[in-house]
Amino acid sequence: MERMNVLICGGTGCTSSKSDLIEKEFCRILEKKGLDKEVKVVKTGCFGLCQKGPIVAIHPDRVFYCQVHVEDVKEIVEEHIYKGRRVERLEMHDVDEKTKEKIFNIDKIRFYAKQKRIALRNCGVINPEDINEYIARDGYMALGKVLTEMTPMDVVEEIKKSGLRGRGGGGFPTGLKWQFAAKEVSDEKYVICNADEGDPGAFMDRSILEGDPHAVIEAMAIAGYAIGASYGYIYIRAEYPIAVERLKIAISQARELGLLGKNIFSTDFCFDLELRLGAGAFVCGEETALIASIEGKRGMPMPKPPFPAQKGVWGKPTIINNVETFANVAQIINNGADWFRSIGTEKSPGTKVFALGGKVVNTGLVEVPMGTTLREVIYEIGGGCPNNKRFKAVQTGGPSGGCLTEADLDSPIDFDTLVAKGSMMGSGGMIVMDEDNCMVDIARFYMDFIVDESCGKCTPCRVGTKRLLEMLSDICEGRGTMETIEKMEELCYTIKSTALCGLGQTAPNPVLSTLRFFRDEYEAHVKEKRCPAKVCKALLSYTINPDKCRKCSLCSKSCPVGAISGIPGKEVYKIDTSKCIKCGACMNTCHFDAVEMR
Repeated sequence: MERMNVLICGGTGCTSSKSDLIEKEFCRILEKKGLDKEVKVVKTGCFGLCQKGPIVAIHPDRVFYCQVHVEDVKEIVEEHIYKGRRVERLEMHDVDEKTKEKIFNIDKIRFYAKQKRIALRNCGVINPEDINEYIARDGYMALGKVLTEMTPMDVVEEIKKSGLRGRGGGGFPTGLKWQFAAKEVSDEKYVICNADEGDPGAFMDRSILEGDPHAVIEAMAIAGYAIGASYGYIYIRAEYPIAVERLKIAISQARELGLLGKNIFSTDFCFDLELRLGAGAFVCGEETALIASIEGKRGMPMPKPPFPAQKGVWGKPTIINNVETFANVAQIINNGADWFRSIGTEKSPGTKVFALGGKVVNTGLVEVPMGTTLREVIYEIGGGCPNNKRFKAVQTGGPSGGCLTEADLDSPIDFDTLVAKGSMMGSGGMIVMDEDNCMVDIARFYMDFIVDESCGKCTPCRVGTKRLLEMLSDICEGRGTMETIEKMEELCYTIKSTALCGLGQTAPNPVLSTLRFFRDEYEAHVKEKRCPAKVCKALLSYTINPDKCRKCSLCSKSCPVGAISGIPGKEVYKIDTSKCIKCGACMNTCHFDAVEMR
């Protein structure tokens, strides 16, 4: 009889929903019933569908239970594990659009059916704290192959041939970057993994490190061999405690088995690495600022050239790739460059991982072939906007990106297409917005983030973004004019052309893209002093419809500032707008829809 495995998501999202307690409860009940020898409980990485967490998967049955609570564990053990009967009320399913019947086959559930996992291939499958499980999935086979069968230049050429482009945002060809560093002559070179994931709503790199840390360690060793480096750094933000802990375990295990350190695979190649914790500064995602931080300096960008491949950390040739980029490397070596190029598009081969969030039914991690359309990701995988709300826009690339509209839904997702449409791939954040989002307020949100995260080194970014935020606030609070919009647009282009680093140069993108597609919303704010989405508080007003008012006094009793007056049972209630603080308590309290927001 094949041994049964209970896989429990141990990623940050599910852990915050008490998946660690669910794991302990499974172990307790299985031991109590004498099933602990036949059933193995495994804590894995993220399954992807974060909206449905915590997730528990039963193998080999391939049954996924979602939104599991500690109280559900006993039923799963008694019914499924002991009696062989699925607990249908917890089982993940989809609904056939034609027959309306439930679909329980995990391979046919739309969220998973459209995906192709390369970077995420082991997430939710193995125990990330057990190197043997990674090895059982062909782990470190690629490292052994390059050290015993390939020259360093063979490795560089294979990565170049694959067409792998940096998944951190810029999309620079990875093989070309490695080639530049390999050609440099130096007594020491370095490999850096950029795990300083700072975009709002992005958690791709964190999830890979939590679910498959050895994939990154193996790839960094391969990169070290390719360019002639013997040491590396994983620069990770301290706000990722689970990822940090699992990396520490993985590095220790790799050293114990001789997969890091001296004479790896009995060759002359030596490579080791260490973690460097970042303090969470968004600007340290920029490679020269990251290098400064590793060296113990303040994380601030430096002018280029020289590029890091020429003069990086400690003044030595350095390559910097992000987590997802490294997560593809071993698979390219194992399966060949032609295999990788067969996926995706000609200029953007392979897959891309997105953190799908915002106003979408299925939030979570999505890995799809490049060239997949936005419509497929948002509607077929993501399930569209909840409550039948109308889709309005999607922000790709985080603060450095821009928004795309309904007209772009059938556009393929790849590096060049998104840039041509005024956005960018970025690290992979994808925030969906519906009709209830105010695009001016969205631009203000991103600009507020950028102002906080500016390193302050150059005036265009330090001062310019602050002025943009002030203008956006004026518009949202009813003080803006058409001249404000004109000055704001002019300032955006000035910042883009004069800021020192890529972060500063792309800082105005959220403003420019919302102006491009939703200028009518900006004009409604300044001309009519009205927020069409009814989000900007300063432009809202509350009134009581006299035809609907039942004179019950509930609205008056809920008002915290006494702005509503009337006599119960005799008078229609009225709101004194000079006192109203626009908290919405009256609208929430009224049972008769008499309170209206304008």
